[in-house]
Amino acid sequence: MAIQWRLAVMMAERNLNNKDLIKLTGFHAVTISKLKTTRTMPSRLEYVTLNKLCKALQCQPGDLLSFVSDEEVAS
Repeated sequence: MAIQWRLAVMMAERNLNNKDLIKLTGFHAVTISKLKTTRTMPSRLEYVTLNKLCKALQCQPGDLLSFVSDEEVAS
C-alpha cells in the first residue's frame, strides 16, 4: 500500500508553477521542487508545511494525499 502525494496534480489543476507556489508559501525553491517531484507522501511532512500548502492551493489536506492499495500498485 502507498499514499500518493498529489502536489504536482493540484498545482496543475490550479495553473500554478513553482515560482507561484514559492511566492504563496515563502518556501525555498529547492523545497518546492522536492515536494513537487515526489510521488509518495513525504516521510516527514510537518504541520506548518501542510498548512501553508493548503492555504496556497486553497484545498484540504486530503486533496494532496491519495491512498492506493497494493492491488492498484501491482497493476
